[in-house]
Amino acid sequence: MIGLNLGPGHGSEVSATSAILLYSQKTGGVIYGTVHPVSQPSDGDRAAIGPGRPIDRTALLSCLGELSANAAPKAEFLPETVLAVSQSAVTWWCRPGLRRVFFDCRELGKRTAIVPHPGLVFHAATNGFSVFALQRDGRPTPDSVLQEPPYFNTWDAGKICIGSAQVPRRIDIQSIAGWESGFFESAFTHPNHGGKRVNHPKGEFAFWKAMLDGEYPAEFPKDFLIPMKATLADLIRGKLGD
Repeated sequence: MIGLNLGPGHGSEVSATSAILLYSQKTGGVIYGTVHPVSQPSDGDRAAIGPGRPIDRTALLSCLGELSANAAPKAEFLPETVLAVSQSAVTWWCRPGLRRVFFDCRELGKRTAIVPHPGLVFHAATNGFSVFALQRDGRPTPDSVLQEPPYFNTWDAGKICIGSAQVPRRIDIQSIAGWESGFFESAFTHPNHGGKRVNHPKGEFAFWKAMLDGEYPAEFPKDFLIPMKATLADLIRGKLGD
């Protein structure tokens, strides 16, 4: 079956019902088009494109009209924590506070504790899931400088190694809680290769041992955060790492 999950604003998977083929000259420019039915077999075989017929103006305008109507975003309430929404990504802010973390690694063992976290920016997109820390506690602005995420299981540019974590299939506002749960409720197992995540004099294992031992019970020690050469605006515009 040829299927597609359209993400934000669309509730279920859709399947292909017809295809349009366009014919062009070698020098460029479309000169002819045909429309074809698409068969969706129930036995698991591949979908097949059937015989075509010439596209007429009425059918083409009708198709474009339906696409326009269905692509129009439906109005929905935006929580204060939502920072940006597009067809391919949702970006939101997580307030600083106490949350439980889980560790399962040779250096720290299997441990869990409720520890303070800085303000965080999460970005769930079709090309990956990422997280960034913030120096300030309030809602970030486009000029806010992103900080390295002080967590294990993260790559450079904030990318999260999802591994076996259970995360939503959809990328929309309603799925934000599921994406956060997938991050916080999975075990941190190792620091990924790349740059430093925390500026602790004895390294990331010593930092997280201190956190798990309760040396910072009330507020995340922001002096250990490492600023990135990127702002929230860079993230939203897809320019992080450029």
